[in-house]
Amino acid sequence: MENIGLLIEALEYIENHLASPIRTESIAEHLHCSKSTIEKLFKYVNNISIRDYIIRRRMSKASEEIARDPDRSLLDIGIEYGYGSNEAFTRAFQSVWQVSPSEFRKNPSEFELFPGYRIERELLEDESMTDRKKVDISELYDCIKERKGCFLILGDIKRLIPINEISRKAGDLAIITAMKRMEQAAGPEDIVFRIGGDEFVILTDSSDEAYAKKLCEEILGHNDECISWEENEIPLTLYVKAVRYEGGTTLRYSDLFTMLHSELSEEFKRQYQD
Repeated sequence: MENIGLLIEALEYIENHLASPIRTESIAEHLHCSKSTIEKLFKYVNNISIRDYIIRRRMSKASEEIARDPDRSLLDIGIEYGYGSNEAFTRAFQSVWQVSPSEFRKNPSEFELFPGYRIERELLEDESMTDRKKVDISELYDCIKERKGCFLILGDIKRLIPINEISRKAGDLAIITAMKRMEQAAGPEDIVFRIGGDEFVILTDSSDEAYAKKLCEEILGHNDECISWEENEIPLTLYVKAVRYEGGTTLRYSDLFTMLHSELSEEFKRQYQD
């Protein structure tokens, strides 16, 4: 639990300094821990280095700016996130999105491939999901409090590390596909959000256990279906668990984050033993 708290503080620090130079030493100093401690913890939990995470978060935020303000110059956006030239900004942007900023502007996506800890609510656009309820993070807090007694459907990718070992892009595809499976199972009033690198939650608008079970079965029904990456057919399986949210009127997201990860950890252990 102490490590989870440390990780949350690190993610919050990064999120609050995306437009400023960020050094791992500064994060460690802020957390009163060693540089190696936070690097190892970050790599273990997120399976990505702090540097790569920061780049992906910055490019996710830059993509939001590009989509939100089509008249703003790309160089201005790049400078806002620490890049002094169009060339440097373009290289960083392409490393995350596989397209240049100018190409992205022609067809902006609303899905954050690497959502941040505090900003993580962007849905995949799909014709079957156009009626999905969309919220920002402040509304998400309110929805969770209002839906006391409703079910949360937790999802976690099984064996993501071997997929990443095939290719980091194959791992990204697995994450996108897992999110789609959660979205496709969810009802129009349900809210899907992300709590980790490969962990997702459906906040339902129902206290009906049968409804929660139906959603779980729908997601589990796609287990072992393959994603295609280059010449690889890779089975993708999710751990899934339904829990009823019984929180009070006050809500600390760090407490909810810890509870959700604890539930996923228990489900992992149970299925591993089975």
